[in-house]
Amino acid sequence: GPDVPLHFSAFHPDYRMLDKTPTPHETLIRARQIALSAGLNYVYLGNVVDPSRESTHCPECGYVVVGRNRYTITGYSIGGNGGCAACGSGIAGVFEPTPGNWGPRRQAVRFKDLQQAPQST
Repeated sequence: GPDVPLHFSAFHPDYRMLDKTPTPHETLIRARQIALSAGLNYVYLGNVVDPSRESTHCPECGYVVVGRNRYTITGYSIGGNGGCAACGSGIAGVFEPTPGNWGPRRQAVRFKDLQQAPQST
């Protein structure tokens, strides 16, 4: 549906793929625009520096509700009802009252430490 997030991530040559070319930024911008024009509400670019296109915008008013610059949260404007702080429209997703402190660093994820959600019957 229109509220499923779609993420376009740039390829950067590294390690054993140095003979490949990086994804042109213009290609990512065009892919994002096509997805938005098709009716998707939450389309993001990644692995590039493009804060406006990395951020979550309210589909109703366009206000930036979650600002991002790479791995850093630069703004968080989701009201207590899970909606846009500017117009009150609902924002698809599950949000904490305050943003996490991710920042530009890698964090280990230990799958064995994660609890499995109960299965509905």
